[in-house]
Amino acid sequence: MARVAIIGGGISGLGTALMLGRRGHTVTLFEQDAREAGTDLNRDFFHWDRPRVPQAVQPHSLLAPVRTVLRTETPDVYADLLARGAREYHEFDWFGEHPPHRAGDEDLVTLRARRIVLEAALAAAVGRERTVEVRRGRRVSALTLREGSPARVTGVQVDAETHRADLVVDASGRRSPVPAWLIAAGCRPPVVDSHRAGIAYLCRWYRLRADGPRDPGRVKTGSAAPFALAGVFPSDNDTLAVHLVLSTGDPTRGALTDPAVFEAVARRFPATAAWLDLAPEPQSAVLAMAGLDNRWTALADEHGPVVTGLVNAGDSLIHTNPTSGHGASFGLLAARYLASHVDEIAADPTGYHAWTAQTLRPWFDAQVTADRGNEQRLAESAPPADRRAAALGACAFEDPVVMRARAQVRHLLRPAHDAFGSDEVDRHVTAWLAAHPDFTPQHDGPTRDQWDALIPG
Repeated sequence: MARVAIIGGGISGLGTALMLGRRGHTVTLFEQDAREAGTDLNRDFFHWDRPRVPQAVQPHSLLAPVRTVLRTETPDVYADLLARGAREYHEFDWFGEHPPHRAGDEDLVTLRARRIVLEAALAAAVGRERTVEVRRGRRVSALTLREGSPARVTGVQVDAETHRADLVVDASGRRSPVPAWLIAAGCRPPVVDSHRAGIAYLCRWYRLRADGPRDPGRVKTGSAAPFALAGVFPSDNDTLAVHLVLSTGDPTRGALTDPAVFEAVARRFPATAAWLDLAPEPQSAVLAMAGLDNRWTALADEHGPVVTGLVNAGDSLIHTNPTSGHGASFGLLAARYLASHVDEIAADPTGYHAWTAQTLRPWFDAQVTADRGNEQRLAESAPPADRRAAALGACAFEDPVVMRARAQVRHLLRPAHDAFGSDEVDRHVTAWLAAHPDFTPQHDGPTRDQWDALIPG
């Protein structure tokens, strides 16, 4: 059995520790924050200052891979997640009555929950594992290495202590210090592919009133203007997040941190207006997040691994625009692979690097491509995509066949060219267009003049 040291106690680190521990491996997880999620979800979520994890207070959609990995690997965690208030939403719930079942439809489920709920369920399960030790309030300051070609990581340095390990997993997040440590130690540099997303993300949390309406009815959760996106993330325990996305260069961005301005603007989008009309109670200030990028950090280059005895996972490996909600899925998929192949990875990480490149990298590349288009559109207030591309989105909310393809892409089950490129989807979109001869791509959000009128001079 392997001895594994994990740097970072977020979703990826906790998931990796749990799955390794349940296979009998000896795991030590080091987390520099002394606090553990789970005692009081609302206190932990709204009143825990986590500057190293800015995405923790932003809305999350837990997509199909999260649900699948938890149900197969840790069904007790999945049950705990539901008991703590997470809710399942099947993509076909939009139609009320589901279409005839096809293989794979059972996976098209979003878990509606704040990130803290998943963290709490994972932390509780990790705490029950006898072969896993969590050392909170302990910051890893360096790696220990043995010379070679390539060098081998043999453990981590924590304060004055050296902790030996057969494998070290860097799950310390998008601001990981590990690449700099490797370069300082004389290793070949990790290969970093980084693309600025060019968008800013603002959200505000609300809670439905106990004596008020619970649901706005059949309303889409997203709307768009030529220069901005808006949406709602229904979540656990009657919480919901309203969010706005716009270009980082938009001159009105700063004004949106005023709750009154934020809400006035959000009410100009049908998706967010429908939920705000339920008069939910505000639970937070307007929470802004910018500096968003898509970044891939490979600990291997054309010559092979830059070091052995070390791999990265979660945001340390792949960090994408959080608007798509991919992070938790990538983290748990990598955790499952690591736990299933830890002995061979400890001996030689080449196979792990190949798996990440084959399984996760295509989604990274797709997000980069999508963000380039969105950044340009938002910055230039460009019109929607061409008629047929726009019809895919509109048709999905009327046709279960097209909705299935849309959901498969959203849930990281099939790439877009595969899901949307089938003959069946093509026939259904063609038929929908024929039935809607007057369809033209358009936005349902405010015009620029309407938006600007709501911004204080």
